[in-house]
This record gives sequence, C-alpha cells and structure tokens, in this order.
Amino acid sequence: MNYTLHQLQVFLKITQTLSITKAAEELHLTQPAVSIQLKNFQDQFEIPLTEVVGRKLYVTEFGKEISAAAENILNEVYAINYKTLAFKGQLSGRLKISSVSTGKYVMPYFLTDFLHQHEGIELMLDVTNKTGVLTSLERNEIDFALVSIIPEHLKVEKIELMENKLYVVGNAERTFGESMYSKELLDELPLIYREAGSGTRQVMEKFIDQNHLPVHKKMELTSNETVKQAVMAGLGYSIMPLIGLKNELRNGDLHVIPVEGFPIRSRWNLIWLKNKNFSPVAQSFLSYIQKNKAAVIEKHFSWTEQF
Repeated sequence: MNYTLHQLQVFLKITQTLSITKAAEELHLTQPAVSIQLKNFQDQFEIPLTEVVGRKLYVTEFGKEISAAAENILNEVYAINYKTLAFKGQLSGRLKISSVSTGKYVMPYFLTDFLHQHEGIELMLDVTNKTGVLTSLERNEIDFALVSIIPEHLKVEKIELMENKLYVVGNAERTFGESMYSKELLDELPLIYREAGSGTRQVMEKFIDQNHLPVHKKMELTSNETVKQAVMAGLGYSIMPLIGLKNELRNGDLHVIPVEGFPIRSRWNLIWLKNKNFSPVAQSFLSYIQKNKAAVIEKHFSWTEQF
C-alpha cells in the first residue's frame, strides 16, 4: 500500500460528512479533486470503503474501521508537529471553534492577535448555521462555539463578547425618512428570511410573533451574504445584524430603516460545554479573550455605536 496523508485526510472528512460536496467545501478543494483522492485511496483496498445507494453515500463497516485508523494516524502526525513546537517552548496544538454564519464578521477579530502571538497553533474554524454549531458542541467536537442565542438543552458556560444589533434594512431604491416608522411598516415590506435553523431567523420570527405582525414573506435564503445581495438587488427587505453591513452602509448600497422596536438587541456569546476539559491552547485562548475583549471591541467595532 502506498496511501498518502492527504488521502487519509480526505477519506476521513468524507466519512465525517457523508458527502463528497461537503468534504470538498470543508477541505477547500474541488469536488473532482476529492473524488479522485477517494478513488485512488479505494484502489489500494480489495474491499469497498464506501457505497452509493439512491444517490446517498454510505460508509461500509470496513470503511468505518479504516476511517478510525486514519483518524488515529493523523492525530499522531499532528502530535509530532505539536511536540516539536512545544520542545522549542511554543504554545502549540489545535483550537477548534464553530461559529454561526453571521459570527464570521466577529470571530476573526478576536483571533488575529492571539494567533500571531502563538504561531504554533492550528485553527479549525467552522462557519455554519445555529443547528450545525450546536450539533458540533453537543458532540464535543469543538472547544468553543460563537452564538447569539444560548441553547437551553445543553449545559454550557459562557463569556459575553459584544452586543448584536439587528435592524430593518433596504436598498437605495425607496427613500425612507429619518422619523420613526411604526411596526406596521413590516406589513407592506416583502421580507427576505434566512433558512430555518438560523439564529437570525429565530430572532426575526420571535419579534414578528410577539408583535402579531402579518408579514409578507418574499423568499428564504441560506446565508447572510445571499440575503444581503438580494436586498441590494431590490428583491425585498430583511432584518439583519448590523455587524455584517459596515461597507454597504458606508457606500450607500443599504440603508437602515428606522422602525419602532428596533434595533433588536442580543449578545454574541462564546460558549463551551460545562466541565469541559480544556487543552492548554483552549485555556490560553479563553484567558486571552477575558483580558483583551474590550480592546478588540474598541478597535474594530466602535463604528456600530453610530447606529
């Protein structure tokens, strides 16, 4: 046999995601590249590792055993790298974080200086919707999760990072005055929703339900960026986190519409499982956040106070 570490990594990711497409996305590879690596890896075994039934990929029992072995091999390789750095006196290891999709506008700024200080740390940052984040947390696959809504079904601890403000936004085609509009304005605006499972969607629907607003749902899209582009194109309006609109607001591509009851305020929280056994890397990052979060907010997010 002559398999490579890259093939082991690709195969392991396929068994974890049960999808060539998702594995390619998480590995930042093309689907054909992942398929080729899987084929080359499979060619070295007489027994099937995977099978496709009804267009769905399954891992065979033999494949599951090979996947477990691949994970052990890769962990040993990572351990060699980390031990080398540790011997040189550098903090090293993996820091695993999962963030809700709008958290991508927040989390990198709390990571940059920490990673610059500790170049031996390997970051694994997964950006997905709230459901995906909580699944990773519940399975103890990550050190921390960034969310705006604390899960009720999990025992977690948290540290508040910063305020999250959501506003009604539209493009420049229709002019709105600076005076405050009543909530009934939402009755006439075609609203663009995030997908089910999104934290933004949950906050949006809670506000609408509490105020008994018969809104007009225009469409449903699967990412904050897609919603933003749709609003700029004039396809409708939406309730969006201010944190992801900095450039569009400055350029005049989007406008905050003053509506009674807005902004809707929540908090970005870094959470972890209660009684989590932290690695030295995770413990160091938590200490860094506790000490430096105010400075990070002042440096990178003070512009939000204008709204």
